[in-house]
Amino acid sequence: MTANAKGMFVDTTLCTGCKACQVACKQWNELPMEDEAAVREHRAFLATSYDNTGHLSSTNWRHVKFIEQFSEDRTDARWLMMSDSCKHCEQAGCLEVCPTGALYRTQFGSVDIHQDVCIGCRYCVGACPFGVIDYNGRTGRVNKCILCQDRMETGDGTACAKSCPTSSLTYGRVEDLKAMAAARVRQLHAQGKTDAYVYGWDLGNSGVITQGPNKGQVVKDMEVVGGLNVFYLLMDQPSVYGLPSAPQLPQRNMTPSAGVALISAAVLGVTGLAAFRRRRMEPAMRGASPPQAPQAVS
Repeated sequence: MTANAKGMFVDTTLCTGCKACQVACKQWNELPMEDEAAVREHRAFLATSYDNTGHLSSTNWRHVKFIEQFSEDRTDARWLMMSDSCKHCEQAGCLEVCPTGALYRTQFGSVDIHQDVCIGCRYCVGACPFGVIDYNGRTGRVNKCILCQDRMETGDGTACAKSCPTSSLTYGRVEDLKAMAAARVRQLHAQGKTDAYVYGWDLGNSGVITQGPNKGQVVKDMEVVGGLNVFYLLMDQPSVYGLPSAPQLPQRNMTPSAGVALISAAVLGVTGLAAFRRRRMEPAMRGASPPQAPQAVS
């Protein structure tokens, strides 16, 4: 981890779904609307919840998720909400596969993009296990949350965290945020909310889900892809929030796959050579005379 790395702790138990963070992100980064006409004509909502964006994209760098859970008899219900963005992973798959160096690690440990160096190859899109990076058809480059690099350089912190009225988003040193997260999980467990755990770092917490379809299942802190500089306190399984339970970097499979391919090629080569020799030897094995050389004509 970069010394004094900065990031954010996202406490989903405090999120009210107000979307102030989405608006602040749009305004500060001057991000355009994906479909301005649909917004003005009130056609931009998904009609399945209060979610009006559905996913992260090249123009939506922050997305507030709404998850509704009901018991089988519909008498028990709860809403889970989460403000999602780029995780600025310690092992950043996007950064590792970028062929031009457009993606780079900043002095704060975040992952930023040199827009003038990006060639729009989209290798990073497939390398991100969280589906964060998106290709921007207007510019021919990729975009994602850059953790308000310009604001961090002046000590202002992220626009989304500044705008959050409930402190669901907290900006600061990652080590300080981890201590805050551990204390918050202990507090919730003491209140009987043993669902709480941390997604992004293993701080040693574990508990049991008390509500929803996954009631009774065990949950525990998870360190993923080397740790996340933007990490989450969750109240249910990661899949409920649309997060991978065991995210993997595709390039981690390249060396094993190459080894398997070489071994397979060697086996096929030996098998082919053996088959060729067997065909050559079959006439002799059946007692047939070997083919005679043609006689010269006198």
